[in-house]
Amino acid sequence: MVYSIETILEVKQLDVKPKCVLVSACLMGERCKYNGGHNYNRDLVDYVADKEVITICPEVLAGLPTPREPVELREGHVIDVAGNCYDDLFEKGIERCLSEIAEKDIDLAVLQSRSPSCGVNQIYDGNFSGQKVAGSGLFAQKLKSLGYHVLDVEDIKQLEGK
Repeated sequence: MVYSIETILEVKQLDVKPKCVLVSACLMGERCKYNGGHNYNRDLVDYVADKEVITICPEVLAGLPTPREPVELREGHVIDVAGNCYDDLFEKGIERCLSEIAEKDIDLAVLQSRSPSCGVNQIYDGNFSGQKVAGSGLFAQKLKSLGYHVLDVEDIKQLEGK
């Protein structure tokens, strides 16, 4: 497996064992994905078993229904296959997330891969082709810009022993 330099640096910055972890809600089994499903991840659940966990879904906090139309990022905009723009709703969801975590002492955020909100290392290309490109979802971008340690769930094995 190959890890991005950003991922390696994030893990190295975690000198102490995280106590409070922000997690994409779908990874803990909450049915909040666009298709009504979840992305339950046993490795993550095991990792956070001895930690305070804050689950969050920016899209649900934006008021979007489950299930909902799939969206992708295209040139910085949140677009569905018909071309409808969801920028305002996604921004609302991000602001609500930030409000919910404002008073929390979060050591690490582990987010769902490739999501237009939570993707850390990759997102879909914006053409609904299934092609992936380097990039981050809007919530992941915001967390990074605010100085949070953000990790893609696919890189969770790097945290063994931390």
